[in-house]
Amino acid sequence: MTSIVVVTGGASGIGAAICTELASRGYTVVVTDMDEAGAETVASGLPGAHARKLDVTRASTCQEVVSSIESDIGPIEAWVSNAGVSRMARFLDIDEKQYDFTLDVNLKGLFFSGQAAARVMAKRQSGCIVNIASMAGKQGRAPFLADYVASKFGAIGLTQAMAFELAPLGIRVNAVCPGFVATSMQVRELEWESSLRGTDPESVKRQWIADTPMGRLEQPQDVARVVAFLLSNDAGFVTGESIAVNGGAFMD
Repeated sequence: MTSIVVVTGGASGIGAAICTELASRGYTVVVTDMDEAGAETVASGLPGAHARKLDVTRASTCQEVVSSIESDIGPIEAWVSNAGVSRMARFLDIDEKQYDFTLDVNLKGLFFSGQAAARVMAKRQSGCIVNIASMAGKQGRAPFLADYVASKFGAIGLTQAMAFELAPLGIRVNAVCPGFVATSMQVRELEWESSLRGTDPESVKRQWIADTPMGRLEQPQDVARVVAFLLSNDAGFVTGESIAVNGGAFMD
């Protein structure tokens, strides 16, 4: 029987790349997303994959989806909390609605989906959770992303707290911190940042590449391969870590 892994926010971008990478390594992947049709599209292209609609901001829904997967598909052995949002604005212009939405998805969602997964893993004294954070969770020098920075710093702290409490239950918890990843979200961010800076998206993109010592934008597959490592036995004694995968754009 192959290992079952659940990926949140799996309908596009980094999440879809993680689903594809893990399926290629023999995992039975459950693609979850608010975009149910998108999740089904990704799952349909992967051997033995499944799709579920999941709103990670609702604790009861997270528990219901976990229970459904355990009942219909099998025991969840790995969980990747990838669902995330961003919106660029100056700190003085971020309103309560935007702040709440960002923190709800990026931090509350990570908390409650990880909690639901850990509850079933704890019963078997085995499991692995990977949280997708950001290099913006390690430095505040991320323009026009104050609410996002707050959520991702929280994600790294939560990863450590989860790792500490869950280690005696046989559960490892780590985070991955991507940099400038070429996804549809990045296209939006290029538009937002160029508008806020009074320049054009191509100029911003060139600056992002210039800020990356390895000289290119990160690809979703770069993140997916590190997630696969953290889920593997090769990382069997790694927990509580936040692995930077950013081509050197930020080194800590």
